[in-house]
Amino acid sequence: MVERMTARDRVEELKRWQDSGAVWTVVSRTPDRLTIALLRCDGGEEVDRFESADPALREFVGDRVDSTQ
Repeated sequence: MVERMTARDRVEELKRWQDSGAVWTVVSRTPDRLTIALLRCDGGEEVDRFESADPALREFVGDRVDSTQ
């Protein structure tokens, strides 16, 4: 049996992350791709990192460099 990978809703993930008091930051940005780091609630240690070319994510992040803006 072949398992299909479902796409993750990274916008919802970032919204939940920041609503819980944690911080996300843009590690790198190109015209078609973002790399986002998820940081602990105190803005310290990196917990996870992902890359995405999702236009909805790029629209949500906009020109921000992190979730504190």
